[in-house]
Amino acid sequence: MSVILGINAYHGDSSAALVRDGRLVAAVEEERFRRIKHWAGLPIEAIRYCLREAGMEMRDLEHVAINLNPRVNNVRRALYLLTRRPDLQLILNRLKKRTQTRSLEDSLRAAFPGGAMRAKVHYVEHHLAHLASSYLCSPFPDAVNVSVDGFGDFASVAWGRGRGQDLRVEGRVYFPHSLGIFYSALTQYLGFPHFGDEYKVMGLAPYGQPLFLQQLRQVVRCQPDGGFELELKYFRHHRENVHYTWNDCSPEVGPLFTPALEQLLGPARSGSDPLLQRHKDLARSIQGMYEEAFFNLLNALHKKYGGERLTLSGGCAMNSVANGKVQIETPFRRVYIQSAAGDAGGAIGAALIVAQKFPVAPVATQTTGGEPAMVGRFRMDHAYWGPAYADTEIAALLRARGFSVPNVAAENLAPSTARAETAATVPASSVGALVDPTDFQLTDFRSCPDDLCRETARAISEGLVVGWFQGRLEWGPRALGNRSIVCDPRRADMKDILNQKIKRRESFRPFAPSILREQVGEWFETDADVPFMMQVFQFRAEKRPLLPAVCHVDGSGRLQTVDRASNPLYYDLINAFREITGVPMVLNTSFNENEPVVCRPEEALDCFLRTKMDLLVLGSFLIRRRSR
Repeated sequence: MSVILGINAYHGDSSAALVRDGRLVAAVEEERFRRIKHWAGLPIEAIRYCLREAGMEMRDLEHVAINLNPRVNNVRRALYLLTRRPDLQLILNRLKKRTQTRSLEDSLRAAFPGGAMRAKVHYVEHHLAHLASSYLCSPFPDAVNVSVDGFGDFASVAWGRGRGQDLRVEGRVYFPHSLGIFYSALTQYLGFPHFGDEYKVMGLAPYGQPLFLQQLRQVVRCQPDGGFELELKYFRHHRENVHYTWNDCSPEVGPLFTPALEQLLGPARSGSDPLLQRHKDLARSIQGMYEEAFFNLLNALHKKYGGERLTLSGGCAMNSVANGKVQIETPFRRVYIQSAAGDAGGAIGAALIVAQKFPVAPVATQTTGGEPAMVGRFRMDHAYWGPAYADTEIAALLRARGFSVPNVAAENLAPSTARAETAATVPASSVGALVDPTDFQLTDFRSCPDDLCRETARAISEGLVVGWFQGRLEWGPRALGNRSIVCDPRRADMKDILNQKIKRRESFRPFAPSILREQVGEWFETDADVPFMMQVFQFRAEKRPLLPAVCHVDGSGRLQTVDRASNPLYYDLINAFREITGVPMVLNTSFNENEPVVCRPEEALDCFLRTKMDLLVLGSFLIRRRSR
């Protein structure tokens, strides 16, 4: 048996994944346990979960893989230092991080002192781990594989052709040139300073026109060979000691742009300034410049390699708007992007690279579309790899909070068409933050699970906002039907309701539709399979007026396709909504309120109680807020 723990550590979105005999067992981001967005550091809690899910302890591990390798590209690093002579403090900080990485074994032993750690630690090049995280999880027997990121191991882009299990890096774009740095710097320029705010620029872009594209072509210069270069006078990252915090905290990045950028584009926006049409035009231009360089790269790679299959990874692969245009702007026809395309996903990629060095007996995987089965390849066709919680655990929580729940194990209940309805009551003993029994009604569906989806779908069709907590937590940043808030996509006022009363976020940010897989072609200008919400496509023109809550201002939607095999309960919920309304989709947004997506039932219940959600479906229990 081969057991490998993969980790993304000392970087944003720290994570862990466990691979046993070439197959993924568990994967989760550390932020879900720490409750700090994009948490960076050693993912101790994520590691504990993965080991627990596999029924193992640290001493049982044979290998640990981390998605960076301080020993690669060192000639390039040395030449850069000699020729560019950056700030001394910048050099010292980079050396400090490399030293910290080399002490990974000691850090793991300190974090897990219960037994001797015998695992060997393997350092996997950052972009190789990215490429593996998509290609080795894809259904493709061969593909062109591209990683586009900020930086990792002194490179920002890497690519190569994968065939069967063979995968290698065949080309790179090196430091200091980076599309990720370009997008992050311009995100800061627009007044969005936090790590991971780039998605706000994507959401704002459709409200503007690309009026600044010509100026931005001075900032990013596309090359005939598919590469690109930054005009470095607009950036600080390559010469100055930009402030970074990457350990035991939410990542912070200091200003990346110089005053020269303001001379080119005008004054930067502070976070408190109103959003003007100029800022919307800038957002559209930033997105347009990124796409221009991105598609220039992809078209050059297609010319080099040919083929119709493409996998994307790296932080920039989270740009779902650009991803949705790949089939339009390039000859590639099939695209696979893993649900955690960014640095978190490198934990899986690193583990799979190491797994190839210690193979077990090959196992053929199932494929679709008539393609030959591949040997020893893991296919990720769903994202549900995190913790799950049984109804018995949820019932205990509800009782402790003051809800009256029958003390009967779910597995002992015989199927029945009847359902037990009970109002919340406060027990004699006070436990934690108790609810007011007159404010809520609890319905127990453990004896009649088929009714749960129909009852919830009816509530959604009546315009109610529903917190939906089921099964295993999603891997990656998207809520995909297990930790979701679901609503009626037909309501024009639903975006305002969610933004103002629950999500408490900017009004320009769109919400996504989850649609039954077989209905995609009828509602979108595509029939693509998009299970991880990683691509944006246009709604069909005649459907747009029917779906104001999920149709963005430019007629697009970041869809999630849902099939019964990967998530039968969520599929049944959407199908029940279709039977009531004729619309085979629901609005789906992440179950949170300016925090990481909820992980445990306690977090879901607390989020429900402090916001203005109407219903909470927690496993088999439906809690309805009574109207006053």
